[in-house]
Amino acid sequence: MQQAIQAFLLGFPALFSIVNPPSAAFTFLVATSAFTGHERARLAGRVSTYALIVLLAAFWVGAYILEIFGLTVAALQVAGGLVVAASAWTSLREPQQYEQGRTEQASAVGRPDDIAFFPLTLPFTTGPGTISVAIALSAGHPPGRAGYWGFSLGLSVAAAAMALVILVSFRFADRIVGRLGKIGRQTATRLFAFLLLCIGAQVMIRGVEGVMRPLLSEVLSGRG
Repeated sequence: MQQAIQAFLLGFPALFSIVNPPSAAFTFLVATSAFTGHERARLAGRVSTYALIVLLAAFWVGAYILEIFGLTVAALQVAGGLVVAASAWTSLREPQQYEQGRTEQASAVGRPDDIAFFPLTLPFTTGPGTISVAIALSAGHPPGRAGYWGFSLGLSVAAAAMALVILVSFRFADRIVGRLGKIGRQTATRLFAFLLLCIGAQVMIRGVEGVMRPLLSEVLSGRG
């Protein structure tokens, strides 16, 4: 049980920071602006369910997929952080064009059910950055069967809690944006974009550290 609690306390803040539900709610509302309130509510439920499936898949089988393709967690962190940082930089520099592009990408599909998984869940809500963070968390499980199952259970609960936060944020996205107003929304959008840029940079830094640490250890051990 202690391992599960520790995993939850580690996993939920990490997922919250990378998913950033308030910012994702803005994107969700912009992308679904042509839909009715009932359609958005139903779509919020579908997106949160799909997000839970993506997170659980990343937690439980992500590390095995990396092994199959011969990839390292560090490489995943560098690539995922780069994607997150690039998306945040575009949103920070050209917020109106960025929102318009997402709206067009979502509306081009047509029906609400057709965009629930792509693009609203992947990549808008749980994109490459979120998946890379989830896989990195799962790869840090303690040794031993008991530690593994307890740690995985805690991460699964964190994923369920994250899905619930996504559901509430998307379900009431119109009320959140309505209370902020136009100026507040523009300010919050830029603030969230900057925070996401920092998160992407941090994920890349962790990946670079993962690559450089063994190399530095070999160099230092060789000199010794």
